[in-house]
Amino acid sequence: MRPSATAIRHLLPVLLAVVALLQACRLDDELFNPERIDAYLLDAYPDERELDDLPTQDYAVPPHLIHPFTYTSYAEGEQATIYAFYLGNVDSIGVDTVIMYCHGNRGHMDYYWNRAKLLTHIGGAFRYGVLMIDYRGFGMSTGSPSEEGLYADVAGGLSWLHEHGLTEDRLVMYGYSLGSAPATKLTAEPRGMRPKKLILEAPFANAEVMVQDATGLALPGSYFTSLEINNAEEIRSVHAPFCWIHGIDDDFLNIDTHGEVVYANHPGPMKEAHRIAGAQHNDVPKAMGYGTYATMLADFIRRP
Repeated sequence: MRPSATAIRHLLPVLLAVVALLQACRLDDELFNPERIDAYLLDAYPDERELDDLPTQDYAVPPHLIHPFTYTSYAEGEQATIYAFYLGNVDSIGVDTVIMYCHGNRGHMDYYWNRAKLLTHIGGAFRYGVLMIDYRGFGMSTGSPSEEGLYADVAGGLSWLHEHGLTEDRLVMYGYSLGSAPATKLTAEPRGMRPKKLILEAPFANAEVMVQDATGLALPGSYFTSLEINNAEEIRSVHAPFCWIHGIDDDFLNIDTHGEVVYANHPGPMKEAHRIAGAQHNDVPKAMGYGTYATMLADFIRRP
């Protein structure tokens, strides 16, 4: 039975209101959830942070190996000042292996400080240098968060490393959660150095899948987000050795609809998967045990 013209006229405002509400409830804010700050406090940061039980005495970073700096990044006509920390000896970047760590969607570098410290101790204290940046709009970095901004800001960090002597055969990209987007994109389509290896922890497949998972509605993803991030497709062009890590109980980025798809689409043959029982989205290293996590990453990086 078809609705009458009168019924349609009465329903039309309701339908339009529903569509407007759906478009207002966009997921961009879920993917970009930055916090502005006036200064970085690192170990003195008093608020919640990831891996808050990391043993300080075992994973300390001496002050002389913490190098803060800034650089300028351009994206979509916007100039941003990007804040960064290099952990390690800047003078030995020309011979060291370096991990470019791309953090998640929340807060700023203080929130992820313990993750960066942990990476400096894999395979032995300061065996690898670590570069971490705050994307535009995060922490003290200026500008507004954007997809193209992610790529430009990380590419700017890689340019800084190259200027200080890093060559692509010693570059490891590590993307966690939101950071999986620039890590994958810049490994698939380098803007300068081509990374030697790629590590993704809790990556998402693409914005479309995130929309479907979050809403349960059979509507185009464009109703909820303008982002076009598509790790599941970008990974098809990555031929570097690939390490994927994902918590089986991840309640933010479902392992089956996100991580498994990204892993399956990597063309191989050099790839490895680590599905971590009992781990959710942000506690994989803790669930694995910090020593086990560090050994796993060190083995992957060292492998020819």
